[in-house]
Amino acid sequence: MLNYLWAGMIVIGIIYASFTGRMPDITDAALNSSKEAITLCITMMGVMSFWVGLMEIAAKAGIIGSVSRKIQPLIHFLFPMLPKNHPAQEHITTNIIANVLGLGWAATPAGLKAMEELSKLEDDRRRGRLPGPVRKKGIASNEMCTFLILNISSLQLIPVNVIAYRSQYGSVNPAGIVGAGILATAVSTVMAVIYCKLMEGKRRV
Repeated sequence: MLNYLWAGMIVIGIIYASFTGRMPDITDAALNSSKEAITLCITMMGVMSFWVGLMEIAAKAGIIGSVSRKIQPLIHFLFPMLPKNHPAQEHITTNIIANVLGLGWAATPAGLKAMEELSKLEDDRRRGRLPGPVRKKGIASNEMCTFLILNISSLQLIPVNVIAYRSQYGSVNPAGIVGAGILATAVSTVMAVIYCKLMEGKRRV
C-alpha cells in the first residue's frame, strides 16, 4: 500500500511540475535529496559502527553475560514461562541493552535471533519436550508477543539515532531530546508491560 502511495505522490508531483513549468525544481530537489541521503547514511554508518563495535566487545568480554545474569529476575518476570538458561535469554538481553542505549539498528540482529530461539521453543513444546502452553503452528507464543511489544515500546536512556539525526541536520543542542525521550519511552514501556501481563492472564484462562 505504501509503495502505491509514494509512487502516486511522485507521479502527481512530476505531472504538476510539468504543467506549471517547475521541472527544474524537481530535478534540483532530486539531486539535493540524493546528496543529503548519502551524507546521512555515511554519518549514521559511522555512529552505528562505533556502538555496534562496543556491543561486540562487551559480548566477548563477558559483560553481556554478566548483565544477563543480573537482570535475570526482570527477564523471569517478563517471560515467566521461558526455561532457565534458554539460548533466547542472551539474545533478549542483548536486544534490551541495545534498545536502552537507543541502538535500534544494533538491536535488530539480536531481536531476530531471539525470535528464532523462541520459535524453536514453541516447536519443542509442540513435541512435548518442554512444558508450557502449546499454540497452533503460525500463532505467536506469549513470549514472542511480549518481546515484540517491548521492542515497539523500547525504553531508551540514550537515543543515539535521534541525536545523530539532529546533529546531522544542524541542531544547536542535539542531545536536548534525551529528557523527553526517557520520559516518553518510560511511559510507553510501563504501559507495554502492563498490557502484556493483562493479556498473558487472559491467555491462561
